[in-house]
Amino acid sequence: MQRRFENVKRIGRRIGLTAENSYLLAIFLALLIVSLVIGGYYVILRPQPEPYSTIYLLDLQRQASDYPQVLVENLNSTFSVYTCVENHLGGTQNQTYQVQVKITQDLSVFPITGQPVNVYDLSLADGNTWSELVTITQNDVGSYWVVFELYKIVDGALVFTHNYCVLSIQVIG
Repeated sequence: MQRRFENVKRIGRRIGLTAENSYLLAIFLALLIVSLVIGGYYVILRPQPEPYSTIYLLDLQRQASDYPQVLVENLNSTFSVYTCVENHLGGTQNQTYQVQVKITQDLSVFPITGQPVNVYDLSLADGNTWSELVTITQNDVGSYWVVFELYKIVDGALVFTHNYCVLSIQVIG
């Protein structure tokens, strides 16, 4: 065993390894092996992403930053946001969706019970995005949640996708 160790040390000296750079070489080889294993996994197995659909909101500048928070009763009680739905479920046929906008003071359960203030029906091909400027009016003083719920229509029935967006607004007098 001692003789093999001496042979390995001699080979290391011939190729220019010292105690300091041998650690770097070991780290480099470990990273190379890990990279090859991970890269090989993706090249050989080609895992596909899980199919999904999503809903999100954008402000009037089509950014996700400046959402309305405070409204003034009977003066500035209206706001608008872009509501966007993306279909990434795959397939060749369009997927039919419904977006329901509801205003509530209780966020204890989803989907929100109660009647929607706005309903939007849409059909999307795989990889496409629907975007609509949605205007909401709330004149009653108080704190509210504006909930945008995404439903998928399957065999004529609405199925909640568990995708939703929530805006917190306060209406002051």
